[in-house]
Amino acid sequence: MELIIGLLSGAVGGNAAGKLLGSLNQGTLINSIAGIVGGGLGGTILSAIGAPDLAGAAGGAGGLDFGAIIGQVVGGGVGGGGLLALVGVARNMMSK
Repeated sequence: MELIIGLLSGAVGGNAAGKLLGSLNQGTLINSIAGIVGGGLGGTILSAIGAPDLAGAAGGAGGLDFGAIIGQVVGGGVGGGGLLALVGVARNMMSK
């Protein structure tokens, strides 16, 4: 479940970064693909270092760990936006 959250938030983060940084925008498809890959990587890395636990004890109501979910959303979004930025810079450098 956490991986799916990371992938979805990565796609959102990639598209948001593309809209905010117009010069790095690669179109919706490339933004989404880069975001999904970056979101998966970002969420996995944060889980490996224990960052979702750093979100604090937000409570485990009904078996849901809100701290882990928030950590996956943030990690996925940042990872997706970061990877899109790298892809955009690389493609802009190659086109010159």
